[in-house]
Amino acid sequence: MANPMLAPAGSLIVWTLIMLVWMAATFGPAVRKVAPRLRLGARASDLDGIIDQKIMWKTHNYEHLLEQPTIFYASVFILAWSGYTSTDVILAWIYVALKVAHSLWQSTVNRQPARAILFLLGSAFLIALGLRAFISIL
Repeated sequence: MANPMLAPAGSLIVWTLIMLVWMAATFGPAVRKVAPRLRLGARASDLDGIIDQKIMWKTHNYEHLLEQPTIFYASVFILAWSGYTSTDVILAWIYVALKVAHSLWQSTVNRQPARAILFLLGSAFLIALGLRAFISIL
């Protein structure tokens, strides 16, 4: 039987992979165009101001999906292992929905304050989930 607590984590993994493909599809061709001008060992962050910002937005978002969500994955796995409630599952799904909304906003429109609001709301749900995970193992 599937564990409902793991479904949001699996969904965020799939979303991250979708963003990886989207980023690669736009970033790869852009890098090839400027490759002769790049220094050896250049990183994506070195390309800000060189590559069109709308392409870089997807790269920035993909990087974000590999940062804060590590806390989400750990929290979800702790709750799946130690015991969870329907509240935990709902918190996890809301976090995923906010990360997807944040990704789409950052990758296409990228305007403040909406982006900041999406980030802060997601962070609030992540904090709640993380605290619930910590409490579950006490």
